[in-house]
Amino acid sequence: MVWIQKTIKLSPRSKGCYLIQDEILAELPELKNIKTGLLHLFIQHTSAALTLNENWDSDVRSDMTRALDRLAPEDRKGDLYDHSAEGLDDMPAHVKSVLVGPSVSVPVGGGKLLTGTWQGVYLCEFRAARHTRKVVATIQGEAM
Repeated sequence: MVWIQKTIKLSPRSKGCYLIQDEILAELPELKNIKTGLLHLFIQHTSAALTLNENWDSDVRSDMTRALDRLAPEDRKGDLYDHSAEGLDDMPAHVKSVLVGPSVSVPVGGGKLLTGTWQGVYLCEFRAARHTRKVVATIQGEAM
């Protein structure tokens, strides 16, 4: 049984949903040596999230951003949230991160992620300003 753990620093991004699977895989060359296992990704932040979603049509990413904005809107009138220490997008970012979640687990087989045909790993950044996010990647599995 092999265990590998790395912290990956993602490129800075502003608000939106981004396909980051290639960026993650570029930092994990060890994955190619895993016969059967699991990749667990965990974001170390409370105003961003990770998920799996469609990787082909970029409209899905912009649609997801708008849908999440409708679920947890900014509080321009000051009557939705108490917490606003870091700006109008701060508390909505926390709500969205709870809804989407901080982690994803993807099975690994033959040195590759076993995602579906149209699936990809997303970073959902909920703050307007650009942030550099850190993701802890843990690989567990049987070596080839």
